[in-house]
Amino acid sequence: MSETTAPTRPPEPDFSAITTEQLIAYRDAENRFRASSTARAMLGEPDPGAAIDWQEIALPGRDLPVRVYRPAPTGDGQAVGRTDLPLVVHVHGGGFVGTAVQCDWTNSHLAAALPALVVSVEHRLLTPDSPLANAADDGWDVLDHVVRHAAQWGVDPARTAVFGESCGALISALAAIRAREAGLELKAQVLVNPAVDVSETMFDHASMAEYAHSPTLALPQLRFVQRLAVPSGTDARPLSPLHADDLSGLAPALVVVPTQDPVADHGRRYAERLREAGTPVRVSEYPGAKHAFLTLPGVEPQAEAAQAEILQFLRAALAK
Repeated sequence: MSETTAPTRPPEPDFSAITTEQLIAYRDAENRFRASSTARAMLGEPDPGAAIDWQEIALPGRDLPVRVYRPAPTGDGQAVGRTDLPLVVHVHGGGFVGTAVQCDWTNSHLAAALPALVVSVEHRLLTPDSPLANAADDGWDVLDHVVRHAAQWGVDPARTAVFGESCGALISALAAIRAREAGLELKAQVLVNPAVDVSETMFDHASMAEYAHSPTLALPQLRFVQRLAVPSGTDARPLSPLHADDLSGLAPALVVVPTQDPVADHGRRYAERLREAGTPVRVSEYPGAKHAFLTLPGVEPQAEAAQAEILQFLRAALAK
């Protein structure tokens, strides 16, 4: 996760004809850019009130990096020994490209302002050899691991939330469902521009047609994500929260919907299904905002308002 001084952002490839080798080269170059100081103009500066570090978690069959955000030590050093912080497990978006570093702005502000421990999952990215099921396992396994080792992480496991954007919101929604099945009570789930359907109905929404060629998330890219996420022969419904059989008894949800987004109707419909199942849900729409707006405070004027709303929602949900 080293940072280069002035990386060059790669041109976007042709997602309809990209090879595996081209995908990996593009992803590596794009992620170097997103992790660089050059990208801060778009992605925002981290909050100086948070300490940020990489750690590795030993999970079944793999070691997985996580980016950890803690309230920075105070002058008297009291923050160092805290054992009662609420926990927010975050999953970045991107699907086949992306890194937790791109979310430093939001996650560091949450860690400092809540205050909380924020653990961002550097999940396995989509490739022909790594479908969505792997990334979904990474999200759940990190959540389960940190909660089971709460004392080691200095958190109060009774005050835990999940938070994700785009494909990361899908992974977070799946983790919330798995938490209910495992008897883990979450206090909240925050789903920002969630893409919660990778089944055959993924594109059957009005927002898909209206914003199919939006500059932030074009239709060929979404079709490419679907091909990688659920290879031929895979049952996509268990990986699509929108089609879950039972959405009752889940953590209260905040669903953030930027309106100029192909997957805007994914978020709206998922919120409807949660409400129909009796799960508390709040939908917050940001008119004119584009898909990845929360991670782009340098260019998206509504990112700060969304961050403030998420902070307020989590503060109330995670209060003692």
